[in-house]
Amino acid sequence: MKRSEAIKRKKDLTADRKPASMMKKIVIILMKAVAVLAILAAVFLAIVFIVDKVATKSEQAKIQSYGQFVLVDGKRMNAVIQGTGEETIVLLPGFGTAAPGLDFKPLVEELSPYYKVVVIEPFGYGLSDQTKKERTTENIVSEIHQALQSLQIDRYILMGHSISGIYGLDYVNKYENEVTAFVGLDSSVPTLSEQKVDSSTLGALSLLKKIGFTRMYVKLGEDPYSALPYDAETKEQMRMLGLKNMLNPNQLNEIEMMPTNFKAAESLTFPKNLPVVFFIQANHPVADRWLPEHEAQIKDSVYGKMITFEANHYLYRTEAKEIAENFRVFMEEINEEAVAITDEGE
Repeated sequence: MKRSEAIKRKKDLTADRKPASMMKKIVIILMKAVAVLAILAAVFLAIVFIVDKVATKSEQAKIQSYGQFVLVDGKRMNAVIQGTGEETIVLLPGFGTAAPGLDFKPLVEELSPYYKVVVIEPFGYGLSDQTKKERTTENIVSEIHQALQSLQIDRYILMGHSISGIYGLDYVNKYENEVTAFVGLDSSVPTLSEQKVDSSTLGALSLLKKIGFTRMYVKLGEDPYSALPYDAETKEQMRMLGLKNMLNPNQLNEIEMMPTNFKAAESLTFPKNLPVVFFIQANHPVADRWLPEHEAQIKDSVYGKMITFEANHYLYRTEAKEIAENFRVFMEEINEEAVAITDEGE
């Protein structure tokens, strides 16, 4: 082989090796980059986890007691009682309310001069314990009833926000002889059911809670209480209890059971002679169905009424005074009508 040909062949072989060598270097660089990103991600997750655990432990010592505990199925359920009126109102929260005993404060303060007001914090809410029982309507209703029995309360007006419209519908049918009226605070209706959330999504939410991402989510989001009528101390307590209770096992199970609970309520109606009044937001996201479906719930009621507000879903926070005043007028009208019927009978 001539010398020139040998040199050319050597150059060709070297040229062939260059792409392979370059590709190998790129792969190595990419692998190093992935390794660095993985380490950074692990460090980030570790920081989020540690910060959450440290903050949670610190907050546990700062959470203040309020209300009183009653035993239900061997676990503690918290109840807040205010006012000494002859009639009793029992307040039930909407789904995920951090601390019902504090959250209902504006409404309680408006009602308590005239009524004895009792706020029940179901298991997994506020200061109440958690339970291993499924969050079916049957279990939730039974637990609330047990709490009221422990408090020796056997005659009352039931007032429920949001999802408690579903639980309340079952409640007034089971304990018709105890409930004297039902008040819905933008309460849910069976015909507008919540969407089913699959188990993989619930598992992911549980994992995010355990890692500590819920704290970061709350920290980066807007303060939901900033413009609301609560003092600074109450806002801080609700914030800490919100972080404590958000996406806990009871609330995740309640999400899972929602479609079933709504379906079970479809066959229920309010007792005909039970006074029912709904305080509803006028511009609900599904207002074209929200208002008609509430009207349908009271169409056969002897004492049924619906009052709308230009407010959001948590209307009891901002419209407490108006709700209390309208409710008192509603009850006075019923009492006057009852007296008139009695007089006619005599």
